[in-house]
Amino acid sequence: MSGIAGWVAFDRELLGELPAVRAMADAVRHRGPDDVGEWASRHAVLAHRRLAVVDRAGGRQPAVAEGQAVLLLDGMVYNHRELRQELRGRGHEFRSAGDAEVALRAYLEWGEEFATRLEGMFAVAVWDVRRERLLLIRDRLGVKPLCYTQSDVGMVFGSEPKALLAHPSVEAVVDTDGLRELFAHGRKPGAAVFRGLHEVRPGHLVRTDRSGTTERRYWALAARPHEDDLTTTVARVRQLLTEAVDSHLAGDVPVDAMLSGGIDSSALTALAASSPRRDGAEPLRTYSVNFVGYTATFEPHPSMRATPDAPYAQLVAEHVGTRHTEVLLDTPALADREVHRAAMLSQDVPSPLGDMDVSLLSFFRSLREQGRTAVLSGETADEVFNGYFWAYDPNHSNSTTFPWVSFERGHNAAAGGLGCSFIDRTLRKELDFLGYADEHYRDALREVPHLDGESADQRRAREVTYLALTRWAPTHLDRADRMSMASAVQLRAPFCDHRLVEYVYNVPAALKRVDGQEKSLLRAAVADLLPEAVLTRRKSAYPTTQDAAYGELVRARFRELVADRSAAVTPLLDAEAAAAVSAGGNAPSGAFAWVERASMEMVLQLDTWLTEYGVTVRL
Repeated sequence: MSGIAGWVAFDRELLGELPAVRAMADAVRHRGPDDVGEWASRHAVLAHRRLAVVDRAGGRQPAVAEGQAVLLLDGMVYNHRELRQELRGRGHEFRSAGDAEVALRAYLEWGEEFATRLEGMFAVAVWDVRRERLLLIRDRLGVKPLCYTQSDVGMVFGSEPKALLAHPSVEAVVDTDGLRELFAHGRKPGAAVFRGLHEVRPGHLVRTDRSGTTERRYWALAARPHEDDLTTTVARVRQLLTEAVDSHLAGDVPVDAMLSGGIDSSALTALAASSPRRDGAEPLRTYSVNFVGYTATFEPHPSMRATPDAPYAQLVAEHVGTRHTEVLLDTPALADREVHRAAMLSQDVPSPLGDMDVSLLSFFRSLREQGRTAVLSGETADEVFNGYFWAYDPNHSNSTTFPWVSFERGHNAAAGGLGCSFIDRTLRKELDFLGYADEHYRDALREVPHLDGESADQRRAREVTYLALTRWAPTHLDRADRMSMASAVQLRAPFCDHRLVEYVYNVPAALKRVDGQEKSLLRAAVADLLPEAVLTRRKSAYPTTQDAAYGELVRARFRELVADRSAAVTPLLDAEAAAAVSAGGNAPSGAFAWVERASMEMVLQLDTWLTEYGVTVRL
């Protein structure tokens, strides 16, 4: 895991521009506090900030093949040992045991097609010295971030927007489409909030040389017939998931596991604990997050949070035999203004998730303070196995927009887009957040691959899974990466293994949800590893505090901000709606309080963002 940055220009001399690129890399030094690496030539300057988890002593970057190519890698290539052996057989020699040098040699051997040989989570930049060509490549599911911008000064790229904004030519400008991206909850692949910035899309390669810039897709979900029966399908899922977990345990540092007591994290925990890679190692360490008093006073929500996590996490830890730690947070910790600010800075944009962001950031900070630098996470399991209720609830799964957007529109506090109910009504009408999401939905549907002869139900089930994997998952993967890497903790997501994703994508929905049980396919695949209570537990979303005292603190800050007419966010606010809530009754509490708080949380973060980043809004 690392922070990468670079600048390529064909019509100017860059040898004297190393300080500018160094400042870009320093802006993402939280991603790689262990080492510094830089490389400069007339038309390309590259910088790297390293988190050492593979070949800690010798795997420095950039990886250089003199006179041929230079490579930066953020992430991890899980099959680097197998590739190294194959490349040695083709005459390549290696000076390190690191995966970045393997990726470089793979490029020299196979050219651009080397991306299809890499397995893992990665963002890669290659400067081909011979051809004066830059390649930017992102892993198949988009676990690792990579963004870029082009202007008359050339191509500037980096791990996060803050790296690009550190470049003297890049301004923090947000226009109409940027605000739509911020609020619509229907992100377009490749789009960014800041004007002129772009993300390398998952499974894509961006090429820049003197002839211009092009983009091509090197991986995509494909529709294939599924001919395995249920028993064979369950066995195949078990095999693929076992192999994915084993590969994600590789490296030169201990790999721990996030454990909520849900089926996703519990499955990973059980498989990791029994992996041959861990023979002779200390018991697997597992970690969960909880709030003071949460379990005792928990109020269930009918579709999102049925049960508290703590009892189930402890049950799995005891059953599997892990060394379990609960990161316990109280209300003052969740309301800490500085941690809210840090959560926003980690993502480079404001978020309506409030205490959920703070608790996740605090969780990773706690791991880092304990010296832990790599952890397994169940990210994307719900997208792969249709775990979200809106994936099979016909009121949402058969809607004419994204299923999750359909769910939001059923709640007044989120109807126009989660977190935007205090934005000026005229502005909201002009920007048309709902229409923006719906247009993007229609564009996404045109991408979905289908099989001839599919029934209407089969066709729709495939569409919902595709939408979840390509439009919903990237937002959550990006959040997880940013929150973890803000504390230099490497988050590993075995459910993003592309072989597992490709196989389960083509499993009929009826086999993923036998007898109406969510994720029954995954449950069956690990049925021999976990307690019955965990195997039958209903999905419960990531926890959010139900403490009314937290809601009161949020509203007090919101009231203070609304009263400040000089606040940066004031021109964007619906003053009447904001004032009404400020003067209202009790603060939201209970199972659905986080949605009621979301718009207040968003306004607070929006003001911090406008101020901290010096954002210029141009509509």
